[in-house]
Amino acid sequence: MDERALLQGAFELFTSQGRLIELSSSGQVVFVGDTHGDYEASQLVVERYLDSETTLVFLGDYVDRGPQSLENILFLLEQKLKHPENIFLLQGNHEGWKFGEFSPADFWYELEEDRRRDFAEVLALLPFVVSTPNGVLAAHAGLPDVQTLSEINQIECGSAQWRAITWGDWQEVPGYYLGDWGSRPQYGEAYFREIMRRFDKKVLVRGHQPHAPRYLFGKRCLTLFTSSAYPVPRLVAILDLAESINKADQLILEMI
Repeated sequence: MDERALLQGAFELFTSQGRLIELSSSGQVVFVGDTHGDYEASQLVVERYLDSETTLVFLGDYVDRGPQSLENILFLLEQKLKHPENIFLLQGNHEGWKFGEFSPADFWYELEEDRRRDFAEVLALLPFVVSTPNGVLAAHAGLPDVQTLSEINQIECGSAQWRAITWGDWQEVPGYYLGDWGSRPQYGEAYFREIMRRFDKKVLVRGHQPHAPRYLFGKRCLTLFTSSAYPVPRLVAILDLAESINKADQLILEMI
């Protein structure tokens, strides 16, 4: 499929699927952290884990930093079109070019203006959050200050709630909103526990913050990376949807 047809198909599919993805209660989920231009990592994940009983949830940041951003995002979009109910690509801050420039952005700067606009329009439609029936949420970074999960479908890109989801950092300190660090809003343990209480969820799986501890907040928050762009292990986390989940360390971590 050529690039233009691929982007058009992805545009139509993402428009139809919405911002909140609610999974069924059968099979397993493999959560994949930031891949950041690591085309090999994305290929390995699909080859190793994708089948009719498995849903792959990629946590955002598919471009920039790594050497093969274009190959990586085209591969993931193609796989999404082939397997629309078994692969979900969440929106990370590096997919938010339409709403403001950032750095590093080597993928975006290398595109000609028309292609940059086309990619920005499609990636702006990526969903924000995945919810499982056994108590797990997945997002790129943080969580929005809304009352119910369903309100996520109404969040506007570029808003403060969008920034929380795509840019937010967690800190293992008391407190709620801790201010901004550059473009990155900072949140403490009180905020995490309150939002998870509202949503009636036990565990958050996310990426975005490469120097965060793997587990935060009494092992209820798991941070994953799946890219050789960072000096950390390329990990995925596997969740059995039939299992009762209370802590993030109940998910199985595997290195790829």
